[in-house]
Amino acid sequence: MKTRNGFTLVEVVLSLSILLIVMLGLVTLTGRTIRVSTTSDRDQAAIQLVTDRTDLVRSDPDYVGLDTLYAGTETSFPTLPGFTRVTRITRVTASRHDYKKITVTVSGPGLSAPVARTVVVAAP
Repeated sequence: MKTRNGFTLVEVVLSLSILLIVMLGLVTLTGRTIRVSTTSDRDQAAIQLVTDRTDLVRSDPDYVGLDTLYAGTETSFPTLPGFTRVTRITRVTASRHDYKKITVTVSGPGLSAPVARTVVVAAP
């Protein structure tokens, strides 16, 4: 019998089947990674919205006017349609202490959960 170089039809079909299974697995994994990345970007954007607001409130020297300037709901974020930022300011007076508790909450489509942060600003 004469030896032949090359692959048999069975070997070629088997190797193509294995390659197909591996490629399908990679495509599925890549699709999941893209979805997770998109969610992560939206979460990061929400965190940034919360941080921007709390930093702005904390740096404002007008303690008395914080309520009128910052408390309320915002919905107009051109790059983040559907996002809502709610700022609540609660004044607390206990014994000799006077401070305001500022809670900022951002919610929107694609977030795993609303993002919230609370900071305290003391009276001067």
